[in-house]
Amino acid sequence: MADRKRKIPLIVYVTENERETIQKKMELAGSANNYSAYARKMLIDGYVIQIDHAPIKELAREIGGIGRNINQITARANAMGNLYAHDIQDIKELMKEVWHTVRYTLLSQR
Repeated sequence: MADRKRKIPLIVYVTENERETIQKKMELAGSANNYSAYARKMLIDGYVIQIDHAPIKELAREIGGIGRNINQITARANAMGNLYAHDIQDIKELMKEVWHTVRYTLLSQR
């Protein structure tokens, strides 16, 4: 062992489920019997995907506000027993705003 090319050990602790997942991925990669080779390959060549959820959170916030406006119109219609043409128009405009916001968010993510 004194002739070892790699002399620095790296230790990582995992749960039983994580270990099983790693084992399955090792099998899929064709290195089911050599954890060191698999771990080395993943640590050096693997990559982590980070997703920015901020635009989706902002979209959800905006749609939530629009939904509250629609609920207010609905509550007023239920309280009065009538739904006026301008209420319908307001709802249509709010829905246009929802679709515009969704399209803008999706297109800006490309």
